[in-house]
Amino acid sequence: MPNTKKRVLILGGGFGGVYVAVHLGKLFTKKELEEIEIVLINRENYIVFQPLLPEVISGSVELNHVIAPIRRMAPKALLYTRDVESVDPVARTVTLSPGNRPVPLTLPYDHLVIAMGTCLDDSKIPGMREHASPFKYLGDALYIRNQIVRALEEAEAEPDPEIRRRLLTFVVAGGGFSGVECIAEMNDFLREAVGAYHNICEGDLRLILLQRGERILPELTETLAEFAHKLLVKRGVEIRLGASLKAMSADAVIVEDKATRQTETIPAATTVATVPAGPHRLLTALPLAQDKGRIVVNQQTEAPGWPGVWAIGDCAAIQQVDGQTSPPTAQHALRQAKTCAENIVASYRGTPKKIFGFTGLGKLGSLGRRSAVAEIFGFRLKGLIAWVLWRGVYVTKFPGLGGQIRLLADWILDVFLPRDITQLRLFHKDGVHREHFETGETIFQEGDFGDKVYFVVRGEVTVQHDGATLATLRAGEVFGEAALISQHPRNATIRAATALDAVAVSRTAFQQLLGCLPGLSGAMQEIMSARMERCVDLDEEMSSLAPRNNLTGSATPPAAPSALRPENAMDAEASPHNPH
Repeated sequence: MPNTKKRVLILGGGFGGVYVAVHLGKLFTKKELEEIEIVLINRENYIVFQPLLPEVISGSVELNHVIAPIRRMAPKALLYTRDVESVDPVARTVTLSPGNRPVPLTLPYDHLVIAMGTCLDDSKIPGMREHASPFKYLGDALYIRNQIVRALEEAEAEPDPEIRRRLLTFVVAGGGFSGVECIAEMNDFLREAVGAYHNICEGDLRLILLQRGERILPELTETLAEFAHKLLVKRGVEIRLGASLKAMSADAVIVEDKATRQTETIPAATTVATVPAGPHRLLTALPLAQDKGRIVVNQQTEAPGWPGVWAIGDCAAIQQVDGQTSPPTAQHALRQAKTCAENIVASYRGTPKKIFGFTGLGKLGSLGRRSAVAEIFGFRLKGLIAWVLWRGVYVTKFPGLGGQIRLLADWILDVFLPRDITQLRLFHKDGVHREHFETGETIFQEGDFGDKVYFVVRGEVTVQHDGATLATLRAGEVFGEAALISQHPRNATIRAATALDAVAVSRTAFQQLLGCLPGLSGAMQEIMSARMERCVDLDEEMSSLAPRNNLTGSATPPAAPSALRPENAMDAEASPHNPH
């Protein structure tokens, strides 16, 4: 049934986006919610408590204990676990990626809240995309942990001393809170873990923190930053100031000295990148005013000139009452979310809007092993006292009583029990993989989103268009490539005529191969040319078999199916082509 409700559409499941949904669910009355729909878009159905991600690396907190289910936090909001494909503020619509069925979903909105945060900009440093481990999401923390354990396991059995040194060298790029907390937890974990290995000792470990600036933790006062620097060095971390990543490969990082412009190659098997951060690719294409990739909004968190469009969190540039641009921190995102929700409700009710008046309470940073630095209400704390405050603040801020109890239990057990050093081998679906279909199964339908190209290994498929069967494809033939090349929806339906085994190549993998593999682009053009010739032959065959007109005696050929007409040859989904 058509949706007649007004819709508030929230993009992003971080602190900003989720808490907008939470506050809207509380601020709108029951009667108002009968006419208003709150929709939250996020790839995952949980929120990650990012300040605790470093402790996932060290194992002091369980993986599932740093996340909270969005559906329970915001029970009055609809949650779509999809990626955002495009945003059209002119048409006031948002298009989401396909879900279980390869069909995109377009949602109109009355109010749009953009809270999509930032992304790692890996385009500026050669090799970063291929060889650096980002550190932003839950999967990143788990991957880094597994990578660390894998390096230990490989080094334990490696006889070559040069390779062992490379395996036991760990580099973290970025000396802000994320980088410092990450390397502090890595250092604690590694120095405890080596006790379980026969051929590795603490002296074999090398942990390097790269900071382009003149000191680490530039967000804090110089005194606290110096304390953190000395503590990390005392615990065995090598800190390079005025140094930045120049490039990286699978086996090494190239570091450039800011002052001398000289480069140094450091063999390292594990590199973690916390910088540089960049705007989400979708946001840069929007016709909204932006400041260094962040959407400019007023103090009511609304985009000027675009009524009903709001932005908060790391992706928004909000001027505070003190004249400063609001920094990308969780405490600011939480307050922005409340202000945004209150102003959306005010716009529905026609009441005055509020301004964002929060300027910050302070800053906290963990240094691992019961030590931290803190700057709260002008007070500067360090060491054990700051660490107790750090944990106290975050446990009270964690969503839900159940989550708080689990978190406390982890911290208590961590005092008495050794940390887990097992490696979890997680397998993800490859870009190239085999698929099996039984007789009669539909592989894709006409109008679907083109997400894969298929190579028939065994069995047969039928190509159907407008209910008519156009062709039968067998082993060695390919189908589905046209939608990926032409960027158009599928214009034919493919069904398994028999039990079918096929090799499926994902959209991303196919496009990469098309651009990089010699000869593949030419082969695709040959397929298209062969298809066009087949279409011409089909037209001629249909013309010769057409009934003659009773009045004129001339042949009246029926039109060829549109999917096989020459002008649409590039779009036809099936191509009888043997890659051998």
